[in-house]
Amino acid sequence: MLEKHIPVLLDEVLVGLNLHEGQTIIDATIGLGGHAKAILEQLGSTGKLIGFDRDERNLEQALFNLSEFGKRVTLIHDSFGAIAEHDLQKVDGVLFDLGFSSVDDPSRGFSFQQEGPLDMRYDRQTSVTAEQIVNGYSQEQLADIIYVFGEEPKSRIIAKAITVARKRERIKTTIQLANIIESVAHRSGRIHPATKTFQALRMVVNDELGEIEKGLGSAIDITKQMGRICVITFHSLEDRLVKQFFTSRTDINIINKHVIVPNYDETRLNPRSRSAKLRIVQKR
Repeated sequence: MLEKHIPVLLDEVLVGLNLHEGQTIIDATIGLGGHAKAILEQLGSTGKLIGFDRDERNLEQALFNLSEFGKRVTLIHDSFGAIAEHDLQKVDGVLFDLGFSSVDDPSRGFSFQQEGPLDMRYDRQTSVTAEQIVNGYSQEQLADIIYVFGEEPKSRIIAKAITVARKRERIKTTIQLANIIESVAHRSGRIHPATKTFQALRMVVNDELGEIEKGLGSAIDITKQMGRICVITFHSLEDRLVKQFFTSRTDINIINKHVIVPNYDETRLNPRSRSAKLRIVQKR
């Protein structure tokens, strides 16, 4: 089974990490291994890569996709927020690709376009699911989550519709929830009205912003002097957090004062890359 995705801003990441033969790099969000493969090819026969991912399915696929590199690859089933909890030596660089990457599986409940349970956990060993939030949180709590994490202007209308619907029956599936949202937040243009609500729920279920903050701090601590850290974000909440975190630190130098974005050719070939922004810093 070979699944692929197109790594975003690949050339810019390879340059930004300032790679040299024999280095050790952490791919903190290895996904299916797209960036990792290109990094390993740049590191020569002695370079190594350590990959983190909370999604066990991603790690299985990455192991298959990177099998040619053998023992040069170490994969760790954990969040990048837990980097500091692993007994790792100092590394030469760290990459974060914060774009959503998960093997397409309706049973995970990430997509409103396929019937599946309202789960949304990257790691099935964690406890809180989207179903528990949708059916258990108050209308005000739901509205705040959808507004803050989804940046959805119709958050209060959607939250009210959810609380009314769940009184009739428990909301258990992705299609159930998507239909409830669409009934009050009608489609306008190409973006499905459930998009931002599903993003918000996924971010809360997996504590994505909290993990980013912990992961960035751990990455700076574990990186050698003059080592590079590259972070690719895909929406304003992530990018704002990364920018503020980096500007608050005195132990790094910001390499690019303005974010790096994909060129026209990349966005044409890979529409997913359109919202990507790359920030690069160097450990002092």
